[in-house]
Amino acid sequence: MPALRVAVAIGGTFTDICIFDQDSGRIRIAKLATTPDPIDGVITGLEDGHVDLTDVALFTHGTTVATNALITRRLPRTAMVCTAGFRDVLEIRRANKDDIWDTYKDVAPPYVPRRDRLTVPERVDAAGKVVTPLDEDAAREVARILKKRGVAAVAVCFMNAYANPANEQRMKAVLADALPGVPLSISSEILPEIFEHERFSTTVVNAALSPVVVDYTTRLGARLADAGYRSDLLLLHTGGGVMTPTGVKEFAGRLAGSGIAAGAIASRHIAGQCGFPNSIGLDMGGTSCDVSLAYEGQSRVTKDWYIEFGYPIRFPSIEVLTIGAGGGSLAWVDEAGGLRNGPQSAGANPGPACYGRGNTVPTNTDANVTLGRLGTELAGGSIRLDAAKAREAVGRGVAEPFKLGLEEAADAILRVANANMADAVRLISISRGYDPRDFALVAFGGAGALHGADIAQELAIPVVIVPPFPGITSAMGCLLVDVQHDLAASYLKPAAEADPAEIEAAFLALEREAVERLAHEGVATADTVMQRTIDMMYQGQWRSLAVPAPSPITSLAALTEAFHQNHEREYNFRRDDAPVGFFRVNLKAVGVVPKAEFAKSPATGAEPAPKTHRTVWFRETGGAETPVYWRPDLPAGARLSGPAVVEQLDSTTVVPPGFSAEIDGWLNIILRQEG
Repeated sequence: MPALRVAVAIGGTFTDICIFDQDSGRIRIAKLATTPDPIDGVITGLEDGHVDLTDVALFTHGTTVATNALITRRLPRTAMVCTAGFRDVLEIRRANKDDIWDTYKDVAPPYVPRRDRLTVPERVDAAGKVVTPLDEDAAREVARILKKRGVAAVAVCFMNAYANPANEQRMKAVLADALPGVPLSISSEILPEIFEHERFSTTVVNAALSPVVVDYTTRLGARLADAGYRSDLLLLHTGGGVMTPTGVKEFAGRLAGSGIAAGAIASRHIAGQCGFPNSIGLDMGGTSCDVSLAYEGQSRVTKDWYIEFGYPIRFPSIEVLTIGAGGGSLAWVDEAGGLRNGPQSAGANPGPACYGRGNTVPTNTDANVTLGRLGTELAGGSIRLDAAKAREAVGRGVAEPFKLGLEEAADAILRVANANMADAVRLISISRGYDPRDFALVAFGGAGALHGADIAQELAIPVVIVPPFPGITSAMGCLLVDVQHDLAASYLKPAAEADPAEIEAAFLALEREAVERLAHEGVATADTVMQRTIDMMYQGQWRSLAVPAPSPITSLAALTEAFHQNHEREYNFRRDDAPVGFFRVNLKAVGVVPKAEFAKSPATGAEPAPKTHRTVWFRETGGAETPVYWRPDLPAGARLSGPAVVEQLDSTTVVPPGFSAEIDGWLNIILRQEG
C-alpha cells in the first residue's frame, strides 16, 4: 500500500512541500523558490524531497494560481450574457468605494469589458414566474457573435434566475450547441440567491477562472501521473475542503482563495491537538500577515470577501483577514512625521536591505537582524544576511530622523509592525464578540514566530503555539482537509409565515444533489457528513447570520432563539420583540478523508544545550548574551526560559524576557507569560 501523503502549497515566493509518512507518523519538508510555471517547482520539490510518486496515497494542493490570475488580470477572454437592460449591473456594483474619502481613487474595471457583455430579451419576476420566455432568435445570434469573437468562457446572468432558472438553462443549452468545449457558468447554478450584483460578480469570476484553473490542474495531473501517481489530485478551496479536478471544472472560482485557507485549517488543528478549541492563527510571511479565528473547534466562515474591491465572490470561505505586514514590510515616515510600517514591501527581490540586493529602506527583517533576533543565515544557509547593511538602513531610515539609538529605532519599527498585527487580531476577535484572552495564538509562517510573543503580550493572550515547521504550516494544513461542497438555496420568508416542512424539503433537495456530487467524486455514502445552517435576519436587515439547523426541521422556535443568541454575540444586542426572517438554507456536504495522524514523542527529560550565544536586544534587558538553540535538538519535554532564540530551517522563534517555553509531545513550542 502507498505509504506517503504529500501536501504542496504554492505562494508567490516559495513552494512548500510537506511529506507525511503514514507508517511512522513523521513529517519531512522541502522548500524552494516558486518557479515561473509553478508546476515545474512542484516536480522539482518532489525530487528534492526524494518522493517516489508511486508510493504516494494522496496528493493535496493549495495554490495561488487563481488568485494571481485575478490580481494580474491575466485572464482569457470571457463574455457575459445578461437580461436586456441589465448589461451594466457588473459595473455599477454597489456604487461604493474602498476609500470613501479619496474621490480620485477609482474601483478596478470589471473582469468582462462592456463590449463583451451582451443581452437577450427575457424576464422572470421575483416570484419565479416566467413573464417573458427567452428570445430564441436573439439567443442564437448572441451565440454566433461570441463564437466569432473566440471567447474562452461565458457567464450567463439573468435577473431573478435564482427563483426560476428555466431561461438561464435554455440559454446555456443554446451556447453549448454553438460553442462546444467552451466553459459555461450560469448564475442559478453557481450562486442561486438574491442580490444580482453579488450573483453576477461571482458567476463572472467562476467563468473567467475556469480555463485558467482547468488548464493548470490538467497539466499538473498529467505530470504527476507520468511520474507514477495513481490517485485523484485534491485541490484546496476557500471553504476549507478539497475538490477533485471534476469539481474544479464546474466551480473554478472556489480556488480564488485557496492559498490562505490552508494556514487557517492547520492552525485550528494544531491548537485543538494542544487542547485549545479557541485559537487565533497568525500567518506572517514575507509581504503579508493572514489572521484567522476558530471558536469551539470551528473556523469562522464568511461569504463577504473579494480579491479586488467591488467584485465580490460569494462562495463560502474561511474568514481570513490579510494586512500588509511581513518580513519585507518597509518602515517609512509619513507626511506628518510619524513612523509607519507597510503595507509597502521590499518583496523577494530586492528584498530587505540585509539581502544586499540594493534596497536601502529598512524592513522588519532588518530590524530583527539589528536587534540580534535573527542571525546571519536563513533557510539553512541558502540566504546570507548582511548585518552591517541592516544596521545602516535602520540608522538612515529611522534612527537619524527620530534621533534614536540604533536599537531603539529597530525596536520602534517592530513595535509599529506588532501594533498593526494586534489591530488585525482585534478586528477578527473583539469586533466579532470574542475575547482574545480566551484564545491561544498559533504563530507560523516564516516570520510569525519572531513576533508571536510580543503580539500575545499586547493582547493579553495567555498562550502562543509555534508549530514544528512554521514556514510550511500552510502546506501541512492541506493534509487535514476533507472533500467538501457548499450548496445553498434561497428561502425568503418571515419566520411567522415559514413552514418547517418547506424548509426540510429544501434541505433534502440540497442533500440529494450533494450525494450525487460526492458519489461522482468517488466518496462512499458511509463517509458522507451533512452540516445544515440557515441564514436569518431581523426583518428589514439585509445582512444575515448563519444559524446551525437540526435534521429534521420540526420547529422554528429553537432556530429563532439561536438567531437571537448569535446576533447578541456578534453585534452585542438582541431584539426579542422584532420579527425574524429567513434568507437562505445552506448545506455543507463533507466527504471524510482519513486524516494524517502525527506521531507523538515521549518526554525525555533531557536538558537542551544551546548551540551558541549572541547579543540580543530587548527593551527589558537591553543587549545581553542570549542562548540560541537549534530546534531539531530540542526534545519533547524540554523547557526554556526567556530570553532565548530558537532557530530552524524555515523560521526563528523568539522567547522574550518574561516568557517560558516548553516542547510538547507533537514538538510544538508552547510559550506562556510567566507570573
